[in-house]
Amino acid sequence: MKKKKAVHVSLAAVIAAGALAGCGGGEQAATSKEPPAAQKAKFSISYPTTVNTGYHARIPDLNKDKWVLKLEELTNTDLDVRVMEETKMSVMFAGGDLPDVVGNIGTPTNKAMSGSVEAGMFMPLDDLLKQHAPNLMKAVPKAAWEAVSYKGKIYGIPEYLANPSRRATFIRTDLLKQTGLPAPKTVDEFLNVLRAFKKLGVENPYQMRENFKYADVILGAFDVLPYKDQFEVKDGQVVPKFFDADNMMKALQVYKTMYDEGLIPKDFATITSTDYTKNINGGKAGSWSSNATGLVGFRVNNKQVVPDSQVDIIASPKGPEGTGGYFYYTPVIRSFYINAKVKPETAVGIIKFFDWMVTPEAEKFFTFGIEGDTYTTENGAIKYKFPQTKEETEEEGFRSGTLWAAHDATYNKMRLELDQNGKDTLKAFDEVLAKEGLGGIGFYPDLTAFTKFPDLAAPQQDVGPKLIIDHMIKMIYGKEPISDWPKVIEEYKSKGGNEIIKEATDRYNKKEGVMILSK
Repeated sequence: MKKKKAVHVSLAAVIAAGALAGCGGGEQAATSKEPPAAQKAKFSISYPTTVNTGYHARIPDLNKDKWVLKLEELTNTDLDVRVMEETKMSVMFAGGDLPDVVGNIGTPTNKAMSGSVEAGMFMPLDDLLKQHAPNLMKAVPKAAWEAVSYKGKIYGIPEYLANPSRRATFIRTDLLKQTGLPAPKTVDEFLNVLRAFKKLGVENPYQMRENFKYADVILGAFDVLPYKDQFEVKDGQVVPKFFDADNMMKALQVYKTMYDEGLIPKDFATITSTDYTKNINGGKAGSWSSNATGLVGFRVNNKQVVPDSQVDIIASPKGPEGTGGYFYYTPVIRSFYINAKVKPETAVGIIKFFDWMVTPEAEKFFTFGIEGDTYTTENGAIKYKFPQTKEETEEEGFRSGTLWAAHDATYNKMRLELDQNGKDTLKAFDEVLAKEGLGGIGFYPDLTAFTKFPDLAAPQQDVGPKLIIDHMIKMIYGKEPISDWPKVIEEYKSKGGNEIIKEATDRYNKKEGVMILSK
């Protein structure tokens, strides 16, 4: 049955929740005259992180770190740099000791921000951006600006995604050549390739892992991804895509076929991310799903084990309705907010600091570092000293990841253009990923009903609700009949799903905190 689509429209995001208090004078004050050109903008800034290890944790004083010092030189700033774990942000907000710029993973109303934007703790930036950030205004997509807005005003400066389609289907093309088969275009052709891989002795024709994370190519083909931003309008209600029982049962039957025929590991439900990566890099997988930016690493690691191996990205197999690929990411990775107490002239300097980050000079610094240290130039061409150790890799990640606060994080084009593997990655983004992917409806902040019914809530952007995942696994293992999927939907409804659907529908109709993901 052909599904009704109501989500593949222009990406729009309206993030709104709660009453705004105490931010009336911030925007007007922040448009005052800027400081003299020679005067350094002095401010404190916290960069968000999810880990407490790595390069930043080894440096006794980040403000004396060579990368921070060089960044200050290039931007005419005097920075007080902090790296803040996301889990500790609530303590920072509770204490009230906020830096001048606060970085956040995600959007203004997520949990880590503790309602601070709604409470007026940060200034709206619309006028500042229009007057002092021409580069940002030109570079950042509308969807990203909308994702860092609240009640119609921009509050955050985003690290954004120009292309929300990031995941891809990988295949060992050296193995594909041995089968004599062409690259699969449909689910049936994909199964036949996996069967041929099995005949060749490939241990894991398709590399699965727990919770269907990076193992959801078939769910994408039938457009039934069970994720938090994969709601759709059906019969006037906003419901999860797995409510499409016909297509969900078809997808589950394909997975069961893969399981029964040994095309996926028998213990797929308990394979960790570590084992998943180890199997792929160990040359044990024929096909898998992952972020497209991993192509370089997969090629290098596979060649160390199988010198003649060749890893490529192909178009994801399509289902009967022509859908395929993976979910669209939200358009913002990190975002940065200016404390409402910051002086107007300092706010101007902060905006210019971020505006510089989308310039070619910034891209060169964050990508390659310092000339004579991490790169040299020969006949106009950059010779980059690629990191060789774990410590060097973490240092590069601090410079090109943590410190690079505002830019297109889809991929690092400058670095990828240095070799053929990188060029092939760029080609995959332009010629494959740009043509596939699955839109949907999401809610920011999360639906309040998710808190009441945690087993019905997606714990991560790319992991489905526990109730749903548990039934999917049982059906693939043959412990429950796939034909019972309509009963799973009814169970979901009875255990709190009806409340989730009602809230989702109400917010969608009122356009309150709704994010519609598409290209």
